[in-house]
Amino acid sequence: MSHIGIPDLNPALEAELLSRMQEVEAALRFAIEGKYPLVIETSRHLVDAGGKRLRPLLTLIASHLGDPRAKGIIEAAVVCELTHLGTLYHDDVMDEAPLRRGVESANNRWTNTVAILTGDYLFAKTSQLLADLGPEAVRLQALTFERLVIGQIMETQGSTAGKTAIDHYLGVIADKTGSLISASARYGAMISGASAESMDAVTKFGEEIGMVFQLADDIIDIASTSNESGKTPGTDLREGIPTIVTLFILESNDPSDAELKKILSAPITDEKIVDATIAKLRNHKALTQARELTAQYGNAALKHLERLPAGPAKDALVGLSQAVINRTA
Repeated sequence: MSHIGIPDLNPALEAELLSRMQEVEAALRFAIEGKYPLVIETSRHLVDAGGKRLRPLLTLIASHLGDPRAKGIIEAAVVCELTHLGTLYHDDVMDEAPLRRGVESANNRWTNTVAILTGDYLFAKTSQLLADLGPEAVRLQALTFERLVIGQIMETQGSTAGKTAIDHYLGVIADKTGSLISASARYGAMISGASAESMDAVTKFGEEIGMVFQLADDIIDIASTSNESGKTPGTDLREGIPTIVTLFILESNDPSDAELKKILSAPITDEKIVDATIAKLRNHKALTQARELTAQYGNAALKHLERLPAGPAKDALVGLSQAVINRTA
């Protein structure tokens, strides 16, 4: 396993990616500098909390399908991470989350209003960076941003007539997570001047691996004994947030699931019931179903990579896929 977390990564590519990721980190911090101290403090809050930086990493890897030193690649990687961070500030307000990435959420530390405006500030900063990347990059961001918003509205609205709760949920996460991960890969291919075929392949790959990433988070919330996902196991249960695991149970017609369905249909406030429910879910076939569905998306992601030219960039994307898929093992 490399320092970046990708198995069997080409050593030369690994060194290059580590160096470029340092440039991304520096550019991230530079991008949020402003004239107003509170905004700098609130913006820095989640930047400094770290995270997997999956989106900028994808941009950098995909850039190796063309000219990885092309002007604008670091800026595009920063756009992807800032967009992601901006959505997290908004998400935490909507979810009333007390923690994010192991630190106090911005809405808890300051106020909901400050958290919302901080997210808006980050989106403004991405627009400034995009202005220098050209109309095609701006259009991609606009389409991605539209999907992020639609996904959040769909989640807030809930399932509509004619759609199962699972289909609705998969649509939400395609828009809320898949869209930006897909755009991150596309930016790298686009700005590096990769072929149209490669750009299309990594765009579709990003969409599928984005689904894997979110579904894996759902599974980890139940299956992990540690704080792997940056949030306490059972967080979604406490907040009454549906996940792929709980939805399989809520849609089950098995009479033996009746009691569990009742418990899962609302937020669970009693810690003893949370612990007991996690224990039941870990032994439930729904967890296996969730893992199987995640593997299907993982296989679809790998299939798109077959269209890429052989080389370290393709190998790195395959390795990255395996690392994301294996989080649920």
